Amino acid sequence: MSTSTHDLRHLERALADHDETPLSADEYKQVFRRHAAGVAVVALRDGDRLVGFTATSVISVSAVPPLLAFSLASGSSSWPALSRAQTVTVSFLAAGQEDVSTRFATSGIDRFAAGGWTALPTGEPVIDGAQAWLRGRIVQRTPVGDSYLVSVRALAHGVADVDPLVYRDRVYHRLAAATP
Repeated sequence: MSTSTHDLRHLERALADHDETPLSADEYKQVFRRHAAGVAVVALRDGDRLVGFTATSVISVSAVPPLLAFSLASGSSSWPALSRAQTVTVSFLAAGQEDVSTRFATSGIDRFAAGGWTALPTGEPVIDGAQAWLRGRIVQRTPVGDSYLVSVRALAHGVADVDPLVYRDRVYHRLAAATP
């Protein structure tokens, strides 16, 4: 039995000990589809190959030390490379980068072939035109349910003065200017 299968079974047993009826998968997805989230591309170098995927699960964990986290399904095509990676970049997409988000969410294609990215001196790719980016070292991969929560220590960054790309209910949005 693999470690992740063991951890998932342990979690299922722990949850079964509670007498509360959980949400169905459809009910749970309905809630989080309504939650607006920023859109990011997580990217890394796996040997000679670049790997990247769209993520709306990026969260700030701690400012001291500077830690962030994101989740990825264990069945994702990007997981094997991410499970070996030591460093990653997280590019927070800007308004107007819907095509980039869609490309990095599409399976079975070379997500980097269309260009629009620049390699850092350390080799990891950063998405051109992103509103901000971070480069970090992976410090922990925690199996949770059928996914992994990946914790990253931020090491380098860049920012631009542009609006973010936002995703809600399967649609991309731009922030509206606040009215006084």
